[in-house]
Amino acid sequence: MYTSLIRAGQLAALIDSAAQSNTIILDCRHDLTDADAGTRAFAAGHLPGAQFVHLDQVLSAAKTGADGVFRGRHPLPDAEDFAASLRQLGVNADTQVVAVDAHGGMFAARLWWMLRWIGHAGVAVLDGGIPAWQSAGYALSTEQVSRAPGNIQVQSSLVTQVSVAQVLANLESAERIVIDARAPDRFRGENETMDPVGGHIPGAKNRFFKDNLQADGSFKPAAQLSQEWAQLICDPARAIMQCGSGVTACHNLLALEVAGLRGAALYPGSWSEWCADPARPVER
Repeated sequence: MYTSLIRAGQLAALIDSAAQSNTIILDCRHDLTDADAGTRAFAAGHLPGAQFVHLDQVLSAAKTGADGVFRGRHPLPDAEDFAASLRQLGVNADTQVVAVDAHGGMFAARLWWMLRWIGHAGVAVLDGGIPAWQSAGYALSTEQVSRAPGNIQVQSSLVTQVSVAQVLANLESAERIVIDARAPDRFRGENETMDPVGGHIPGAKNRFFKDNLQADGSFKPAAQLSQEWAQLICDPARAIMQCGSGVTACHNLLALEVAGLRGAALYPGSWSEWCADPARPVER
């Protein structure tokens, strides 16, 4: 199975092979400023056999929990609810899932991490996304497909995550390094349009998720990613990835996986949760 990235030619071969019946393509296109953009893009054309998953409806829960506490702009859903959504899409325990977007993996990486979160290893991101698929000469489709319900269940997680309390405690212990995936200007506290407060978690370092990509939107080679990330972190197991709302941080986690640097944790609430409490310190 493919467990990190899959190239357009590899996916095309998989679709044409006997494995097609056990390969599910999930389209994750989205626009953070236009919640319906992904749905429209999917209707206009998608990979043959693909199904659509919405960031807000499938890959996220309500922003405020039952206790009234704000969890960030894209908090993780309940694991069992997420598995139920996957079963409706036909995902089985042994399915090869391919996550697709048109944004260099910006949203597809979130689905990749979440499947690993519920213990499913057979998931990969289409390297370069839909632009790479089309550049390779493959066509899009407007056909709508449906599958028989799958049987995927929540298993032991393959990833780790940390809470806001753990990140707060880390300010004192400094046992872990926090890496922020947002654009450099937002990291500095400038041009903040998504959240009410600009800045970053004190002590955090910045690795813009787009720095994982080449000019064509595909991921940099593993050796290059390993070299670049080694300048930021010494031990992935002591690193925490965050961003604005727990989405593009997953892109950095995927880059680390490609580089062979496994073990970093995700802070799902990220900056949007952190800055919601004025008692938490902010650095600019």
